[in-house]
Amino acid sequence: MADIEFDPTTHPHRRFNPLTNEYVLVSPHRTKRPWQGQVESPQTAQLPQYDPTCYLCPGNTRAGGKKNDSYTRTTVFENDYAAVLPPPGPAPPAPPHPLLTSDPVEGGCDVIVFHPRHDLTLARLSRDDILNVIAEWQSVYNRRGSQDGIKYVQIFENKGSIMGCSNPHPHGQAWSLSVIPTLPATELENLTKYSATNTPSDGAPKGPGGKACLLCEYVHFEVNQERDSGRIVVQNDHWVALVPWWAIWPFEILLLPYRRHISAIDELTDEEKTSWADILSSVTKRYDNLFSCSFAYSMGIHQRPIPKKEGLQVPHEHDVAHLHLHFAPPLLRSATVRKFLVGFELMAEPQRDLTPEQAAARLRALSEVHYLDAAEGVSK
Repeated sequence: MADIEFDPTTHPHRRFNPLTNEYVLVSPHRTKRPWQGQVESPQTAQLPQYDPTCYLCPGNTRAGGKKNDSYTRTTVFENDYAAVLPPPGPAPPAPPHPLLTSDPVEGGCDVIVFHPRHDLTLARLSRDDILNVIAEWQSVYNRRGSQDGIKYVQIFENKGSIMGCSNPHPHGQAWSLSVIPTLPATELENLTKYSATNTPSDGAPKGPGGKACLLCEYVHFEVNQERDSGRIVVQNDHWVALVPWWAIWPFEILLLPYRRHISAIDELTDEEKTSWADILSSVTKRYDNLFSCSFAYSMGIHQRPIPKKEGLQVPHEHDVAHLHLHFAPPLLRSATVRKFLVGFELMAEPQRDLTPEQAAARLRALSEVHYLDAAEGVSK
């Protein structure tokens, strides 16, 4: 090796993600690369409070012909165009070749409309309104997760047209399946493997049975680093939002509780739910403030696949799950320039230019007053 001191802000290097067993290539020297590629159209017009043509606004008729209730808070309904269907379903035909197998998947899909207002994203909702969203997340998780045959409930939100969101009215979804999908299954496998190790702990909370928890250990390390040079964006009494060491997306955030091991959202205390609502507001406001736009992202909750069976006292293998949220936003340099996962990233491994530490510093420096409220002289 050359006799040069390694500088992570200048020299290319790879970082390992222990949740997925994958690497990301970090190329910080490329941040000065000129851009002459695709430019997105920013959202310039403010949305109305009510849109008579919106399929999700209160009292309107949806594309499938059903009419929405005149709801006044967070509401949930079954997706009219669900990706998976309830049982019973037909058995797949015999594979024409051992390499060409298929398995049936059953379940259901729900739409979770955050608020009756057409123009209010999570970043513009009050704490009480976000708590209503959290309550519906818990309700869907418990209801769907207790149904026969359901092995996994995925709660997520796609925000922004460049993330494939088909309707601007703020909403998320919950897909409930008869199988555990690939990514959460991989995370659970690696959490389980880590729990069986004798990794030294420096005061981090323990997982079930007093065993090591990968995410307890990781977040404990992060919250004890120097704040000004670390990866933490915002932290409160129970939750922390950070740009993970292994982040792929430019301003990716991992959001998780750090004081104790929590496997799922049905284990949260009232105080922890309030702290969660507060930090969701803070994170999404900072996102919007970064480029003064309604910041696009995909967000998903990873936790125990389904709730514990009522009355079950013995430990379960999925108790190793540590509740956390992934935010994957595509915007890179401005409201109109986004990151693409193409070329080397599709054929080899993910790559990023901006380091996670640099991204965290930019997000950390932003105001918690939404830019639209600041323009109107409003503080929330």
